[in-house]
Amino acid sequence: MTDLSQPTRMIDAHQHLWKPSERRYEWLTAAGAPLNADFAPEDVEADVSAAGITATVLVQAADTYEDTFYMLSVASRVPVVRAVVAWVPLDRTDEAKAALDLYSRSPVVRGIRVLNHNYSDPRWLLRDDVSPTVALLAPRGLSLDVVSVSPEHLVMVADLAARHPELTIVLDHLAKPDISAHGWEPWASLIAEVAAHPNVSVKVSGLNTASGADWTWQDWLPYVNHAVEHFGSARMMMGSDWPVSTLAGDFGGVWRAQRRVIGHLGLEQQADILHRTAERAYSFDASTPPALAPPASA
Repeated sequence: MTDLSQPTRMIDAHQHLWKPSERRYEWLTAAGAPLNADFAPEDVEADVSAAGITATVLVQAADTYEDTFYMLSVASRVPVVRAVVAWVPLDRTDEAKAALDLYSRSPVVRGIRVLNHNYSDPRWLLRDDVSPTVALLAPRGLSLDVVSVSPEHLVMVADLAARHPELTIVLDHLAKPDISAHGWEPWASLIAEVAAHPNVSVKVSGLNTASGADWTWQDWLPYVNHAVEHFGSARMMMGSDWPVSTLAGDFGGVWRAQRRVIGHLGLEQQADILHRTAERAYSFDASTPPALAPPASA
């Protein structure tokens, strides 16, 4: 039976905010309406509260410092934001190191992501000019979010995990299985191969936009159960993917559906997916207030 009892902690581990009225997001220009509009924390505040979410993770939406510093400005004034997945130019190691040193002053920068799924090379994260920067993340306690939208991406993620075994890799959106066409292979076999690497976690997020127009949470059940079988709940977390999720639903409806699809699991497993895994992957405790940033040197 589905258990939707209210937990004391719930983390939305994948939320976006953007303001094209203030800065450029190249992919939004191509996407057009309705996504090419301002989505600010005030626009989702009521939905987050109504869902019972106690902490959120903001994830980069542009390969720019402007996007990262906008998220940091939000985190500085919105207490529910507990972590930021920022951007650095992974293919420019010296510059990236300087940016990472600057980010280390912030208590909320807990991970790094680039829009790798928009790059022509599906193995970009394995390039010789990228690997030295990726190697800087784990020693700084930072994770790496990775977007996978093709079988080639999943093969790359497995190779990346093997190359950087100390790095926590977070695979976004369950690697986007083709739920709308009831697709299974090669996604099922490849994600099992990725799950064999213990440093990879996965997000239950973005499933509604991979589904048909009249989706229900039952459509997602085989894919989520497959992930539970191979990753275990201790390497799974939940994210809204707002506002991209609004292309196929509203915040509350999508979040409730995602809770229903894990509702048959035990309460300890649900607690993993609802907050524990995100806390481990992004190195924060959602039950305590954020630590103060250290003062700048004189």
